[in-house]
Amino acid sequence: MRIRGQHLGACALCYFAAISNAVAAPQAPAEQAIFEAGKHGYHTYRIPALITTKQGALLVFCEGRKTSGSDHGDIDMLLRRSTDGGKTWLPQVVIYEEGGDEKITIGNPCPVVDRETGTIWLALCRDNRDVLMMRSTDDGATWSTPLDITKDVKEPGWGWYATGPGHGIQIEHGAHRGRLVFPCDHRVDERGRDWQKSGRSHVIYSDDHGKTFQLGQPTDWAMNECEAVELANGRLLLSMRNYHGKNQRAFATSDDGGASWSEARHHEQVYCPTCQSAILRYSWEPSLILYSGPGGPGRNHLTIRASRDDGQTWPIARELHEHGSAYSDLARLSEGAIGCLYEAGGYKRIVFARFSIDWLTETSKND
Repeated sequence: MRIRGQHLGACALCYFAAISNAVAAPQAPAEQAIFEAGKHGYHTYRIPALITTKQGALLVFCEGRKTSGSDHGDIDMLLRRSTDGGKTWLPQVVIYEEGGDEKITIGNPCPVVDRETGTIWLALCRDNRDVLMMRSTDDGATWSTPLDITKDVKEPGWGWYATGPGHGIQIEHGAHRGRLVFPCDHRVDERGRDWQKSGRSHVIYSDDHGKTFQLGQPTDWAMNECEAVELANGRLLLSMRNYHGKNQRAFATSDDGGASWSEARHHEQVYCPTCQSAILRYSWEPSLILYSGPGGPGRNHLTIRASRDDGQTWPIARELHEHGSAYSDLARLSEGAIGCLYEAGGYKRIVFARFSIDWLTETSKND
């Protein structure tokens, strides 16, 4: 067993289990490739997003890049669904594309489930410039025609714009209960193309179940792709890719449901190269927040982390994938297991891993 940040050999685990008459160790994660490069007419599959619907179905989204692995080109938005907790999957479908073989980029999936209505909202981008919104009212089986909401959620002078990628959230408690929150990032044209000088994170949100969308204020500079989680004290925590060269994840908090953000701070326990990562509230009582991202060096050693104190500390860290691994997303499955969707093998495939909370935390129980 390899556990990044913690070390406990297999023999030691067996010893502790034997002397305490403990139950058998949790099963290793079950993994399967959901998208594989070169299959079904696509050169590369990238940029995964994962959600569990109100009815318990799993939806996985990604970009299908037709002719190359480039971030720009003929790129479609794809979906696969599972109705049995990720054991089997329906065939992939194109839920949106433009222009046939033209080099139009449709990407950056950011899905949010409205738990009150059951509607699934999907924010996405056209050419990393225009912001689109789609919805499904039948558990992801069919999707609406995209609505262009760019004028409502993009400031003049912003060039590059990306929704997500990865899931957004619906706020569950407090004054902003019911708000749909879509983490995003952008670049300010007048400051050039250097992300350290021109890039910021922000969120867009809806307080009326998707009838209208509003733009929150941006974060500090040098921020990029992000995901959000709700904290027990009513705040939001924004986890951000950043360009400060520290190889640490940056975090900011919001007291007003994402309308504004505190100063960004790096966390020394959360290694992160310049890469997207995921964050998810697993439970409220006891409080447990999960994080997935490369454990390093670079985009390698995908690691699942857990915090019991709303992200102040991250004492639990367990390696899920040893080799090359980049973008990922997390979801709690309907029966309490955890799903992680991640890029593996030098972008050769997108893998779905299913594991129990006991698999993640068993080491801390035995330390």
